[in-house]
Amino acid sequence: QVELAESGGGLVQVGGSLRLSCAASGFTFTDYGLGWFRQAPGKAREYVAAISRGGGITHVAESMRGRFTISRVNTKRAVYLQIHNLKPEDTAVYYCAAARNYLGTYSDRAGEYDYWGQGTQVTVSS
Repeated sequence: QVELAESGGGLVQVGGSLRLSCAASGFTFTDYGLGWFRQAPGKAREYVAAISRGGGITHVAESMRGRFTISRVNTKRAVYLQIHNLKPEDTAVYYCAAARNYLGTYSDRAGEYDYWGQGTQVTVSS
Protein backbone atom coordinates (compact mmCIF):
# COMPACT_ATOMS: atom_id res chain seq x y z
CA GLN A 1 0.00 0.00 0.00
CA VAL A 2 1.45 3.29 -1.12
CA GLU A 3 1.60 6.04 1.42
CA LEU A 4 3.10 9.51 1.59
CA ALA A 5 2.70 11.04 5.01
CA GLU A 6 3.56 14.69 5.55
CA SER A 7 4.36 16.19 8.92
CA GLY A 8 5.90 19.30 10.40
CA GLY A 9 3.26 21.85 9.58
CA GLY A 10 1.78 24.19 12.13
CA LEU A 11 1.23 27.77 13.17
CA VAL A 12 4.29 29.98 12.88
CA GLN A 13 4.90 33.70 13.05
CA VAL A 14 6.06 35.80 10.16
CA GLY A 15 9.78 35.41 9.68
CA GLY A 16 9.90 32.00 11.27
CA SER A 17 11.06 28.70 9.80
CA LEU A 18 9.61 25.27 9.33
CA ARG A 19 10.88 21.94 8.12
CA LEU A 20 8.26 19.77 6.52
CA SER A 21 8.86 16.04 6.26
CA CYS A 22 7.29 13.39 4.10
CA ALA A 23 7.70 9.70 4.80
CA ALA A 24 7.11 7.28 1.94
CA SER A 25 6.19 3.61 1.89
CA GLY A 26 4.79 1.02 -0.46
CA PHE A 27 6.84 1.76 -3.58
CA THR A 28 10.45 1.71 -4.77
CA PHE A 29 11.48 5.09 -3.46
CA THR A 30 14.54 5.59 -5.65
CA ASP A 31 12.52 5.04 -8.83
CA TYR A 32 10.61 8.24 -8.16
CA GLY A 33 11.27 11.90 -8.38
CA LEU A 34 9.65 13.84 -5.58
CA GLY A 35 7.98 17.18 -5.31
CA TRP A 36 6.20 19.57 -3.00
CA PHE A 37 3.08 21.49 -3.95
CA ARG A 38 0.84 23.75 -1.94
CA GLN A 39 -2.73 24.97 -2.05
CA ALA A 40 -3.96 28.08 -0.31
CA PRO A 41 -7.65 28.61 0.47
CA GLY A 42 -9.56 29.55 -2.67
CA LYS A 43 -6.53 29.14 -4.89
CA ALA A 44 -5.26 26.55 -7.31
CA ARG A 45 -2.59 24.07 -6.36
CA GLU A 46 0.85 25.55 -6.81
CA TYR A 47 4.19 23.92 -7.55
CA VAL A 48 6.83 24.56 -4.90
CA ALA A 49 9.90 22.38 -5.50
CA ALA A 50 11.12 19.10 -6.92
CA ILE A 51 14.07 16.78 -6.56
CA SER A 52 15.52 14.09 -8.78
CA ARG A 53 15.54 10.40 -8.00
CA GLY A 54 19.06 10.43 -6.64
CA GLY A 55 18.69 13.79 -4.95
CA GLY A 56 21.48 15.45 -6.88
CA ILE A 57 19.26 17.85 -8.80
CA THR A 58 16.76 20.16 -7.19
CA HIS A 59 14.48 22.86 -8.50
CA VAL A 60 12.48 25.49 -6.67
CA ALA A 61 9.75 27.64 -8.13
CA GLU A 62 11.21 31.00 -9.03
CA SER A 63 9.07 33.02 -6.63
CA MET A 64 10.21 30.85 -3.73
CA ARG A 65 13.93 30.65 -4.37
CA GLY A 66 16.09 31.74 -1.53
CA ARG A 67 13.57 30.70 1.13
CA PHE A 68 12.64 27.12 0.18
CA THR A 69 14.96 24.13 0.04
CA ILE A 70 14.04 20.59 -0.94
CA SER A 71 16.08 17.55 0.02
CA ARG A 72 15.68 13.80 0.29
CA VAL A 73 17.32 10.95 2.15
CA ASN A 74 16.78 7.78 0.21
CA THR A 75 17.93 5.51 3.02
CA LYS A 76 15.16 6.98 5.16
CA ARG A 77 12.61 7.08 2.33
CA ALA A 78 11.99 10.70 3.19
CA VAL A 79 11.75 14.05 1.48
CA TYR A 80 11.96 17.40 3.22
CA LEU A 81 11.03 21.00 2.58
CA GLN A 82 12.83 23.63 4.59
CA ILE A 83 11.16 27.04 4.60
CA HIS A 84 12.78 30.16 5.99
CA ASN A 85 11.47 33.69 6.49
CA LEU A 86 7.86 32.58 6.32
CA LYS A 87 5.34 35.06 5.00
CA PRO A 88 1.55 35.19 5.38
CA GLU A 89 1.20 34.24 1.71
CA ASP A 90 2.91 30.95 2.48
CA THR A 91 -0.19 29.88 4.39
CA ALA A 92 -1.43 26.75 2.62
CA VAL A 93 -1.73 23.02 2.77
CA TYR A 94 1.55 21.53 1.64
CA TYR A 95 1.59 18.23 -0.21
CA CYS A 96 4.41 15.91 -1.13
CA ALA A 97 4.14 13.79 -4.24
CA ALA A 98 6.05 11.11 -6.14
CA ALA A 99 6.48 10.80 -9.90
CA ARG A 100 7.91 7.84 -11.76
CA ASN A 101 7.68 8.78 -15.42
CA TYR A 102 8.57 12.30 -16.39
CA LEU A 103 10.75 14.13 -18.84
CA GLY A 104 14.05 15.49 -17.60
CA THR A 105 15.55 15.14 -14.17
CA TYR A 106 12.66 16.52 -12.13
CA SER A 107 9.03 17.43 -12.67
CA ASP A 108 7.17 20.63 -11.90
CA ARG A 109 3.94 19.32 -13.43
CA ALA A 110 1.35 18.06 -11.01
CA GLY A 111 -0.11 15.82 -13.69
CA GLU A 112 3.09 13.79 -13.82
CA TYR A 113 2.88 12.81 -10.16
CA ASP A 114 1.50 9.38 -9.37
CA TYR A 115 1.16 9.47 -5.62
CA TRP A 116 0.15 12.23 -3.25
CA GLY A 117 0.09 12.69 0.47
CA GLN A 118 -2.80 14.04 2.49
CA GLY A 119 -1.07 17.33 3.17
CA THR A 120 0.08 19.28 6.18
CA GLN A 121 -1.27 22.71 7.08
CA VAL A 122 1.10 25.63 7.38
CA THR A 123 -0.35 28.82 8.82
CA VAL A 124 1.74 31.96 9.05
CA SER A 125 0.47 34.61 11.43
CA SER A 126 1.38 38.28 11.20
